[in-house]
Amino acid sequence: MEQYMQKGSCLCGAVEYEITGSLGPIVFCHCARCRKANGSAFAAVSAIPAANFHIVKGQESLSSYRSDAGVHRVFCGTCGSPIIGTRENMPETVRLRIGTLDTQVETKPSDHVFVGSKAEWYEIVDGLPQHKERP
Repeated sequence: MEQYMQKGSCLCGAVEYEITGSLGPIVFCHCARCRKANGSAFAAVSAIPAANFHIVKGQESLSSYRSDAGVHRVFCGTCGSPIIGTRENMPETVRLRIGTLDTQVETKPSDHVFVGSKAEWYEIVDGLPQHKERP
């Protein structure tokens, strides 16, 4: 688990954030919603306590899209970089998009989730555990 402070930002630099404490496990989510939201085969995410996530610049630049079942995808309204995801039924947790971190990450990914709906054109070859849905 990561210790100390992590820092991150969006592509255009309008939004900057800090994370105190540890990152949670890093997972690759292959669900169709994450693929659409990230424009990629999967999203690399880490669940962290919401109390440890702090916007230090650009709060006014953030936008949010509420998808099904009370899931909010928070992104920079200027460049579109996905920053975090939240769930209305789990307000104590945010799911950080790892690709927006600016500081070095020592934690290695642990799992692939929702591989039952992964992109048919992407082959998983890294040897990490694969779960058809969320374990």
